[in-house]
Amino acid sequence: MNATGTIEAYYAALRAGEPLGPFFAADTDRSVVKFGISEQLNGADAIRDGLQKQTETTGDWTVDSHALQVTEREDYAWFSDDVELCWTDAEGTVRHEYDTRWSGTLEATGRDRPWQFVGMHVSTADDLGK
Repeated sequence: MNATGTIEAYYAALRAGEPLGPFFAADTDRSVVKFGISEQLNGADAIRDGLQKQTETTGDWTVDSHALQVTEREDYAWFSDDVELCWTDAEGTVRHEYDTRWSGTLEATGRDRPWQFVGMHVSTADDLGK
């Protein structure tokens, strides 16, 4: 799978409520980072814990990519995207809807070059929330 396929698989896993932690490099230091709309997670353990909690407390995800651009080199790739992002809290009472901007970096981390995120940034401007 190439870097683009990995990003698309991440979006599909998010929609399906599947584990997201394996998409991130397993570095034990704080060099792997994920910025979300309301959090910053540093290091593989914090990212995996945060994503597991997210999966447990949310559902009914919409992840619609509108402008995915990926540049891939031998061992590294970077991307940007505009994504319509929506989810419902676990109680089913609050629906969150945002037009978001994504960017990040991936690294080919294995013998067969499975791509993993080493950085991800998801944000929205105050005037972009629906």
